[in-house]
Amino acid sequence: MTNTIIDHFDQYFEMVPAISDELKNEVYKLRYQVFCIENEIFNPELYPDNLEYDDFDQHSVHYLIRHRKSGEYAATTRLILPDPNNADKLFPVELYCQIDNVAEMQPIDRKHLGEVSRFGISKAFKKRKNEAHTLAAITSNWQDYFTPDERRVFPHLSLALIACFIKASYENDIHYLFGAIEPAIFRLKSHLGINLIKIGPLTNYHGNRRPAVIKITNMLDCIAKKNMGVWNFLTNTGGVGQARPHEASQTRKTQ
Repeated sequence: MTNTIIDHFDQYFEMVPAISDELKNEVYKLRYQVFCIENEIFNPELYPDNLEYDDFDQHSVHYLIRHRKSGEYAATTRLILPDPNNADKLFPVELYCQIDNVAEMQPIDRKHLGEVSRFGISKAFKKRKNEAHTLAAITSNWQDYFTPDERRVFPHLSLALIACFIKASYENDIHYLFGAIEPAIFRLKSHLGINLIKIGPLTNYHGNRRPAVIKITNMLDCIAKKNMGVWNFLTNTGGVGQARPHEASQTRKTQ
């Protein structure tokens, strides 16, 4: 039997919901490494405890991707949920980007709207064989630490983060997703068949980003039509949809 994306990924990595305070600290620690040190998006001097977090984290769902062999956390993302104490609280996209496609936003019930944020992968897990950096706490050359098969799986980390926020969306009754999207992510998602709806112009928000929104069921339908292997990976072969059968895609049922 041919190994699937799921088989390859699960052999080396696991998706970890950060539901404990200890795991949330791992999220904030990795975000500090990725966003403050490696990419210099945020000023590290503003985070003296080496943990990057903000007030949106109080009403967010957090995920980590863990490398099984080393125990290191390779990637993280969060899904910002509506604030249960303030239904009108704006999401970061609304605060820091210009939203001018009002027609796309009007039909959306805000209690079913979330924002994907802090989508980050450690540089140690983006490196190819002969590049210089190593993982923290690993003394040997990192290319000797990882097998060739493990290195081939590393591109799946972005797909795994997408799978994490899809799962978080289904578990929290989120139907639509906001995001401030880098041009490179637009290209990746277009390649997968994901048609993000642009709702504003490019904005200098931690680099050039464009606000976008998408309905999750539409996104999964488009992916299923283009690549069922990717759809299976993102939805755990449809398992994420079982919690909301009324939202299940006819495309998924017939494949």
